[in-house]
Amino acid sequence: MPAELITVPGSCFSCLFERNLTELVSVQELTGVITYCTNIHPGESWDDTFSNLKRHLPAVKAAVSPGALFPVGLRLSARAAQECDARAAAEFGRWLELNGLFVPTINAFPFGSFHSAPVKERVYLPDWRHAERVDYTLKLAALLDAWLPQGCLGSLSTVPIAFRNGFDEADLPAVRKNLLSVLEELDRLFQKSGKRILLALEPEPCCLLETVADAVQFFQRMDFPEELRQGLGVCLDCCHHAVEFEDPAQALAALARAGIPIAKVQVSSAPRLEAPGPELLALFDEPCYLHQVVIRGPAGELSRYSDLPDALQAHPARPGEEWRVHFHIPIFTDQTESFGTTRSFIEETLPLLDESILLEVETYTFDVLPKELRKESVTESIIREIQWLQGVRSDAAQRRP
Repeated sequence: MPAELITVPGSCFSCLFERNLTELVSVQELTGVITYCTNIHPGESWDDTFSNLKRHLPAVKAAVSPGALFPVGLRLSARAAQECDARAAAEFGRWLELNGLFVPTINAFPFGSFHSAPVKERVYLPDWRHAERVDYTLKLAALLDAWLPQGCLGSLSTVPIAFRNGFDEADLPAVRKNLLSVLEELDRLFQKSGKRILLALEPEPCCLLETVADAVQFFQRMDFPEELRQGLGVCLDCCHHAVEFEDPAQALAALARAGIPIAKVQVSSAPRLEAPGPELLALFDEPCYLHQVVIRGPAGELSRYSDLPDALQAHPARPGEEWRVHFHIPIFTDQTESFGTTRSFIEETLPLLDESILLEVETYTFDVLPKELRKESVTESIIREIQWLQGVRSDAAQRRP
């Protein structure tokens, strides 16, 4: 039975915005908006972040959205957020307007450095047990509230509470308190500005929220007041759920039954390998990011490892097994000479989504991709990914009943 369509109340893609200060964009132009996450660009300071946006965004917009506003899937580190004072925020807002851009979402997941140095499980720190995560999220909420067009649904995607290893049940009250403080502030911002911003928890392998089922159970356990629940949703990352061997229709139906909104879908893909040898797996064993592994055996049993080196050491590949590795690769890639991908998860998911849900391409691993997957510039690769997704979404819309 097909999953219900997931509708996010108050979608930003049913409003009118100004383009280049004078022209208006129609409702139809903002239906099914697609963006990419700027965490693909290195840079932790505000100056570096803004410089990267100026370098890449106009070229991407010109190629994929020349006649309409283009959304920015913004990533700001804690340092960049702190450096973006009122003057810098106002300057950025003017730049957005002059270039036909707007910000509907901020990636509030990586707090600190995200490129050039090993990140691994530190990417989750500070997690939702810590006040620093609250302060960082509230700073980004204030910035997004300033940049978000009136009538536009905003979102802040964030860590799936914490890395599972080292988390204790006794930590849950602190987590609830911290989340509640953010939800209360998001509600205050809404009452003041009329702009709704969702905090979007992003399930990921080996974290406290690993699957959709984990997310549903967590929402139930937290039992937030009803008036604040509307400020909490999920960010559905296709790579993460494909690595977990989740079924798209079942996952979306579970979220719909639980009344959990999807703030955005991060469109990403992972390597899919059949009984791979060590040489092939070594292509994805790099020192910067955490590359969780889920292996499905011949009988459907799942084995999970928190990083690829752990899997290589503890689990020799066997016939009949399928390995999936958390390593974001360009979404237009389906099959190479050596391995397949989970692109089919994207293709199965899109027809089940309400067309108002924001899609955000997220291939932050560009700089560490195997050479065979990095044959063009980062800007060219982003454009190609968005154009592929535009085509797939158009096909999905035509097939939708």
